[in-house]
Amino acid sequence: MRLYNTAFQNFDKNYIGGATMAILGQSCLGAAAAMYILSNGTSVLQMVQLGIIVFASMFANTSILAQMSHKTVFNLNILSVSLSVLLIIVNHIY
Repeated sequence: MRLYNTAFQNFDKNYIGGATMAILGQSCLGAAAAMYILSNGTSVLQMVQLGIIVFASMFANTSILAQMSHKTVFNLNILSVSLSVLLIIVNHIY
């Protein structure tokens, strides 16, 4: 919890730079996850995974554009990055 609080304080203190880097980083990671998902084919399972990652990335970017609270933006970016990494690992292994 200490790591989370420290990271959030840094993000909150430099919100404009952090939000810009969050958009760039999580969008690129989401695109990489989409690439790994589609490299395994286009079955229903892959399309569900693709929908999840697209929704998570769009929701994280929209939260910044909609000027939601800094904590909400931070949490949604963590969720988006976590889902992207998880789906990259799952689709790389299988």
